[in-house]
Amino acid sequence: MTHSALDPAALVNEYLRILMIPDPAGVQRFISPQLRIRFTGGREMREPAECAAFNASRYRWVKKRIEGTEVVAGGTSEHTVVYSIGTLYGEWPDGTPFEGNRYVDRYVVSHGLIQQMDVWNDSAERLLDHKLGSA
Repeated sequence: MTHSALDPAALVNEYLRILMIPDPAGVQRFISPQLRIRFTGGREMREPAECAAFNASRYRWVKKRIEGTEVVAGGTSEHTVVYSIGTLYGEWPDGTPFEGNRYVDRYVVSHGLIQQMDVWNDSAERLLDHKLGSA
């Protein structure tokens, strides 16, 4: 099945699956050339590889545990909003494991491609707690 044959929720889930391999080249077939990414803290990015580079500075490694994928009603082939909700798990840079770090990603899918990606998670709070010894 090609990505264009996937419904928007399946497209986002497959994109995330391949992104977490990680396979930066493989995810290219799921994204629009005009992809716009706004990452935690309002960081603007253009490529999924930029997200991976940022994550490498924040985590030793990190993965998503997807708990739900929700498609907003009323979407069209030009504009469908999809939310991926779940938790992050992995290791902080010092090797301490973590899990249960909530995330919400918002995607705009247009003509079978991801055009926009907004990312929010609890990492900043959890990193602060970890550094202060309260996590």
